[in-house]
Amino acid sequence: MAINKLALIRYKIIDDCLRNKMRKWTLEALIDAVSEKLYDLEGVENGVSKRTIQGDIQIMRSDKLGYNAPIEVAERKYYYYADEDYSITKAPMNEADMTRLKDVIELLKQFNAFQYLEDMGEVVARLEDRLYSSAGQTASYIQFEANALLKGLHFITPLYQSIRNKKALAITYQSFKALQPATTVYYPYLLKEYRNRWFLICWSKQANKLLNLALDRIIVLSDIPGEPFLEYTGVDWDRYYSDLLGVTKNHNDRAHKVIIRVNKAHAPYILTKPLHHSQQLLEENEDNIVIRIDVILNFELERELISFGETIKVLAPRLLAGRIAKRLAMATKLYEGS
Repeated sequence: MAINKLALIRYKIIDDCLRNKMRKWTLEALIDAVSEKLYDLEGVENGVSKRTIQGDIQIMRSDKLGYNAPIEVAERKYYYYADEDYSITKAPMNEADMTRLKDVIELLKQFNAFQYLEDMGEVVARLEDRLYSSAGQTASYIQFEANALLKGLHFITPLYQSIRNKKALAITYQSFKALQPATTVYYPYLLKEYRNRWFLICWSKQANKLLNLALDRIIVLSDIPGEPFLEYTGVDWDRYYSDLLGVTKNHNDRAHKVIIRVNKAHAPYILTKPLHHSQQLLEENEDNIVIRIDVILNFELERELISFGETIKVLAPRLLAGRIAKRLAMATKLYEGS
């Protein structure tokens, strides 16, 4: 059964809709959502018909593509997934898909020999290991860092498309500190990963500044037709984040010279896996080494340094050393008398 590109895109859009529990989805609402998204992604101007969406739903329900989607209808008009955790993106691959993916992996392995594509090595390894282990042909030979419970990853594709197409978004977001979610307008610029957690770098129309939104705190997002897109005019993102651990940075932040003493036993770990690309070795003796990194002082830096416990000491700047000492003292109190 031949499936064209537009059909696969429609299935994915319908899947995204039915996973959005913040709205009830009639057939008309699905038609509108698919038509609007197809225009944004592929420039399709004539939309989709009722018959097309009904046929898509039937295929998604069936075993033809291996989806077996549990799509049901409430009150004879509202479509929904009976299994709230279901998504076609979680469906197992059929034999034809596996054959195609094997061909793609072999092609990528050939390209990996070129220096400008050398970073593809990890991607190829991930694909190949996942393919053969999911097919039951072998056990998994590689374990990558991952968090199966991490939320928000399904937002990556629509956010990526919005960034590429320069589309303003209405995002309903609830930070860890907020009592209630809030919806406002954002202009998306960059998707950034840090320690297996994804963030959207964007401009907030309400706050009038650059923010980073954790994808696992996004509740729902949607396009805003007619909203002019605010272009980012700052330095390129590689430069913007070159003096940073993590993602937390205010526009006016500047890097500090951070001096750290590391005991001799732990020095090899720091030397073979530098804390930051700016790391320099300043001093080395039989007891310890002293290194320097030039970075923004933020929460992620403090958390990274604290993770080394008694094996390091921050020598400068005083502000950072004081913060680390205070947090370690507070942690020590938790264990007093226990």
